Amino acid sequence: MATWDELSEALEDYTASCNTNDRLRKMQRDWTRTLHFICSDTDVAFTMVVEAGEITGTPAGHHGVPDIVVTTDSETFCDMFWGDLNPVAKYLRGEIAVRGSQEDVMRLDAISYVIWPDS
Repeated sequence: MATWDELSEALEDYTASCNTNDRLRKMQRDWTRTLHFICSDTDVAFTMVVEAGEITGTPAGHHGVPDIVVTTDSETFCDMFWGDLNPVAKYLRGEIAVRGSQEDVMRLDAISYVIWPDS
């Protein structure tokens, strides 16, 4: 079970990786969304704000109205954000639940392939 400090550190690393990935930024330049994340094994919840393809914030708690809601256990979130696993396989097995429009779910899948091309 990951703590908020571990999740926060993983999110910070993920944010830096995404925001410095030129290919991803170009691909996502028209994407502005609010994502809510729920850790199924703890009471930890957090938000990710994406504006024109740039992650501009990852505060604790839920802020704003979500376009996408992602639920899994805290360790999976940490492993995903640190790049230790590609979330696509866990999503396909039902270990990660994603609620959102079909277009947004497909966009998250495309992001995964850009970030984790060899997984």
